[in-house]
Amino acid sequence: MKLAVVGGGQLGRMLAQAALPLGIKTQFLDPSEQSCAQDAGALICDAYDSAEGIEKLLQGSDVVTFEFENVPPSTVATLAQSKPAFPPASALSTARDRWIEKSLFQQLTIPTPRCAKIDNQADLDQAVIDLGCPAVLKTRTLGYDGKGQKVLRQASDADNAYAELGSVPLIMESFIDFEYEVSCIGVRDQAGQCVFYPLIRNEHRQGILYRSQPIADPVLQAQAESIVESMLVELNYVGTLAFEFFVKDNQLIANEIAPRVHNSGHWTIEGAQCSQFENHVRAVVGLPLGSCEVRGEVAMYNVIGRQPDVKALLAIAGVHLHDYGKSERAARKIAHITVTAQAAHQLEERCQQVEALLVNDLG
Repeated sequence: MKLAVVGGGQLGRMLAQAALPLGIKTQFLDPSEQSCAQDAGALICDAYDSAEGIEKLLQGSDVVTFEFENVPPSTVATLAQSKPAFPPASALSTARDRWIEKSLFQQLTIPTPRCAKIDNQADLDQAVIDLGCPAVLKTRTLGYDGKGQKVLRQASDADNAYAELGSVPLIMESFIDFEYEVSCIGVRDQAGQCVFYPLIRNEHRQGILYRSQPIADPVLQAQAESIVESMLVELNYVGTLAFEFFVKDNQLIANEIAPRVHNSGHWTIEGAQCSQFENHVRAVVGLPLGSCEVRGEVAMYNVIGRQPDVKALLAIAGVHLHDYGKSERAARKIAHITVTAQAAHQLEERCQQVEALLVNDLG
């Protein structure tokens, strides 16, 4: 069996690494000749909307998926005319546009920040009056890792902000004074069966994910699974989906969804019975889903911009390095590190050693 993946970044790379032990080969469509996924599967270097590239991707493929939400939904829809494609293009269209996404949250009565659609500076000026400040202004599409955003701490910060963010469609969201951030990763198969990983507590640095660690919180876990399952069903979703939340007063407030495997779930490769990547592959090719149970204590760190001393890092017990084969560049995720242990105190000791070696360049 061969899996076709639109996108050739590190997420596609890890999907291919998870697929190979299942006897599944992978090929990618990506416009970059430097796509890091090509180390794990065949690369078709062409534009996402290239008819020739799409045709090449279909050749010899049995099922189609994508690795990130900046892929054009029209490409997934075109591929779906010839091969089974999961998740559906409609789910991608919803998740890649923050206004459509937030509107769906409201439709499903999922708690989320108040927001306003911004199509020009006049809309923004009115939203400042209606929602007040502080608030967060974001591009509706293509933003990630803190890009395409501006915090409006006072009304004057909105002056010329529409042009500052590129004069593109925006959304303004009321600022949430949250206590911490979590994500819930769920997987749904073709028969509608769902499994969920434990809630993951996430720490960001300058808008980029720095550390993720699964936590045990039965109350929040139940809230999260109910919300994520409602979204999976509504979108007729097949595959892995991540849902990011703010936590305030022991309640979840929806931030955004990612229709794909997710950075906050990278710990599952060593830390869960079945990783988010393997479960995504299982779901889209029609295999039974694996267990999301955690194995021991685990945490994950992103390596951002600059590599640490690899020899010193790997000398720490329980440390696993995933190098993406990317060149060093400020604010670029070039690897991640999973730290495992049998006991919480042991994990914390090892994490402190890892943090001392990280030289993240956030730009």
